[in-house]
Order: sequence, then structure tokens, then C-alpha cells
Amino acid sequence: MAGRIAVVGGGILGLAVARRLGQVDPSAAVTVFEKEQDIARHQTGRNSGVVHAGLYYTPGSLKATLCRRGVGLLREYVDARGIRYEECGKVVVAVDDTEIDRLKEIARRAEANGVPDCRWLDAAELRAIEPHARGVAALHSPTTAIVDYPAVCRALRADVLDAGGAVRTGAQVVGIEEKADGVWLRLRARGTAPVAPNGHHPDGASAAAKAEVREVTELVGPFDLLVSCAGLHSDQVAAFTGEDPSPRIIPFRGDYWLLRPERRDLVRGLIYPVPDPRYPFLGIHLTKRVDGEILVGPNAVLAGAREGYTLGTLKGGDLRETLAWPGMRKLAKAHWKTGAKEMLRTASKRAFVAEARRYVPELTAADVVRGPAGVRAQAVARDGSLVDDFVLAHRGRVLHVRNAPSPGATASLAIAEYIVAKLVPEPQADPTS
Repeated sequence: MAGRIAVVGGGILGLAVARRLGQVDPSAAVTVFEKEQDIARHQTGRNSGVVHAGLYYTPGSLKATLCRRGVGLLREYVDARGIRYEECGKVVVAVDDTEIDRLKEIARRAEANGVPDCRWLDAAELRAIEPHARGVAALHSPTTAIVDYPAVCRALRADVLDAGGAVRTGAQVVGIEEKADGVWLRLRARGTAPVAPNGHHPDGASAAAKAEVREVTELVGPFDLLVSCAGLHSDQVAAFTGEDPSPRIIPFRGDYWLLRPERRDLVRGLIYPVPDPRYPFLGIHLTKRVDGEILVGPNAVLAGAREGYTLGTLKGGDLRETLAWPGMRKLAKAHWKTGAKEMLRTASKRAFVAEARRYVPELTAADVVRGPAGVRAQAVARDGSLVDDFVLAHRGRVLHVRNAPSPGATASLAIAEYIVAKLVPEPQADPTS
């Protein structure tokens, strides 16, 4: 039996791991620690909501395997809980003949990965699916979908609580100590309130009383197992247990614009570019969301803080860490031209929209308004390479998720299965029963 288990991180992956731990070992006491005052405040709550089908990923990679498994698990989960899930479909568009070979490679990978019902389209067939899109060819994935990931997180939290676990918010892990009796967490807690079984914080305290809550540090434990799913801070949490500094998390901000409501008819589903294989970023695309909004973006620019959601957000410590990392300097030297183009699109609405107009020529700068922004936790190795697959570090009683890029949300339930199988043996059926 696993006993007491701590999970660091209240995003979709941390909550999925906590739920899975409770399923595999109902006797385990599982506690999720989240530094924010609510769950899904960062990457999970700020992505585009796409459920990726597995088109792009190298066959046989963890990304490919866990994405395909994750799609099925996620679909079953949201259906059972009444969370909206829409197979709006995706077209990956080649705007000219120079992109055809890369699009063919995506089609090959999609087939190898078992993505169902993908179909090659010519220009006329593309217009039949997306009337306002233009290109010389496209790959259509009709099962690519959209979902409300924060709603999924709320359901996962409810599952953890219903199983007897706990979700503690406002509790930041600032140290980890491994002792003979188990793993201890040093927490910086501020305004921490227990979560009731219905998933809500008690609200009896007055505003003045809440404002007077002081930050405190405490040592919590011992835990028999620790799983860290710390996202933008995964390398920092891993450092608490002596893990290698590589890969380092480098934050890249992605800005979105939104189509005005009267122009949403320009896009029916998801319109994506043919990605450049040198980069993990897909490039500016047009994305329908479950609430009916249409996102245009994102770009990818170096953020001034790990949680730097605006251009003016700077955090000295984060920026110094980023610039001091040898891999970042090598990355900047190799790709400064691409970085300059991304900065131009950040500074110029017209330049940003011009990139999207390659796929939807009718789009104009007047058709969009400022939208949300997210920050991608991009893992960069010491040699400057961009780490593209899922990376775990497991030693003794501690497992760190060092990298969980897209399709991390899509694959979250499958990643949770994969992680928990490494930590807790699943109960075997009694052959005599």
C-alpha cells in the first residue's frame, strides 16, 4: 500500500495523477498542493482547448502513444460527466507547393499513429470544409476536438475529494526534504483554506479578515510518495531533490486575438499551418472554442517571467535564470531571426493578422480584438535543443514530470496511468474468486 502521497501542482496533470492514485490504491491518502488560490490557473486554464488527435508526433514516441490513449480516455471521461466536447475537426493547410512534402510527412505520421479518418484534400475540397480558407492542399482530421479543460479539472478535483483525498490551494512548495520516515514538503502558505466536499472554499470570513491572513511557512509530511507536476516551475521543484538542472524551463508567451462575433463565420473549426519541424511551436492558427469564440494565434515570444502573461510583466529572478542558462544563449544564437519575426508580430497587430491571412485571406486587422495570453513551459536542454517529448525523472520515492508539452492536456489521463503504473502496483485479481 502506498500510504500518504503528495502531488505538487493543481493543473490538469496533477489532478489526473491524484485521481488515478486513488483509483489504483483506494487506501492511499492523496493530497494535492497548489500554490494558487484555485486550480488550473496557468497552462491548463490558458490554452486553446484543443483535443489533439495525434497528427504530428513521431510514431512510437511517448507523445504519440499517450496522446492516442489520452484522447479515448478523455472522451469517455467528459461524456460520463456531461462536459461539452465537440469534434469540430481540423485542417492542416499547405499554402503553396513548398509545404506539400511536409504535409505528406504529417499524413504519414497520422496514419502510423492510428489517427482515424484523416483525408487528403485538394483546394476545392478544403473550401468545402472551410469555405474561407485557402491553400493548395490540406490534411483533414475530423476527430480533432475542443473541450473546456478547466471544467475537466473541476471534475477531477471532485473525484479526488470524493475518494477521500484533499486539494490544498494557496500552498507553494519551497523545499523538499527526504528523511528516513519519508518525504517532507516545506510550504509557503498564504490565505490557505480547506476545500469542502463540493469543491468550494468556505466564504464565511469577512474581506477584512481574509486580508489579514499572513504568509506562513510550514513543514508537512511525511509522505511515502511524491509526484511533482509543477509545469512552469517543474525544474525549480526538481532542484529541491537534487535533480539535474537540465532541461531548464524557458517561458514563452503566446498572445491571442479574438474574432469579433460578427466575423466568426470565417472559421468553422480549426485551421492550422504546416508546422516547421525545427520548432515545437505550431505557428499562428485559427481555433474555435467550446464557448463559440474564435482564437487567432498564438505567437511565441520570450516571456519576462515564468508567469509573464503581459509584455510588461518582468520578474528579475526569472529573467536572470533564463538568460544565464547556456541552452538559452545557444538557442537565441541559432534562431534569432525567427525570434525577431515573433517580436514584430507581438508589436504589430497588422503583422500578426497578416500571418493568419495566409490561411484566411478575408481576415483583416479590423476583424479582431485583443484576446487572452498564455505561457508555454518550454524545456530547453543545456546544448540549446528544444525538448519535445514528455520527460520524467524518477528516483526512490519521488517522481518529477520535467516536461509535459502539448498534447499534455489531451494526454493527461493517459500520462497519469503511465506515471502511477511506475509508482503503485495495480491490484491483481484473485485467481480463486
